[in-house]
Amino acid sequence: MLKKILAGMMIVLVSICFSGIGSAGDMEILGVTFPGEKVIAGKTLKLNGVAYRKAFGIVKVFVSGLYLENPTHDAKEAIESEQVKYLLTHYLTTKATAKKLKEGFIDVIEKCNPPDMVRIHKADIEKYASWLDKDMAPGLTSASTYIPGKGLTLEYQGELRGTIPGKEFAQMYYRYNFGKKAKKNIRKGLLGL
Repeated sequence: MLKKILAGMMIVLVSICFSGIGSAGDMEILGVTFPGEKVIAGKTLKLNGVAYRKAFGIVKVFVSGLYLENPTHDAKEAIESEQVKYLLTHYLTTKATAKKLKEGFIDVIEKCNPPDMVRIHKADIEKYASWLDKDMAPGLTSASTYIPGKGLTLEYQGELRGTIPGKEFAQMYYRYNFGKKAKKNIRKGLLGL
């Protein structure tokens, strides 16, 4: 009898805990809270997942949150679907220099995408990398927004840097963040896995 009562109380307690999480939808990671929803380009996007990057296992580099109109755990769908997408990154270190960010972006986006796409979009890759021209520091952010029919826009340290038109470069960008060759913990976190 006591076991049944305790089991019933656990179910109620778990239900209350999860219903609270589900209704708020906010997620906290390494001291940064991501709201459960954001309105971008007139669409209500939901937080799909959060991830973090550490260097050498100890230096906290950044935390990111991915927002989608239609949340999914499927990488291909998240990369290729034509919906508004928003990726917000909060930096946590002074070691993310402009030089490291530019070189790292070019290196990883080239590794995560087919060589023919990299060749076709070389100018776009270099243009996007050129926008990463200031050192990051704790509290500074970068945000990328994909709007179907428009392209991928970067806001860097609160400043609008530009838009790469079309969907192919955006797909390359998302492949770099959570495609098959992306860093495993970042991929899994942003996909809510």
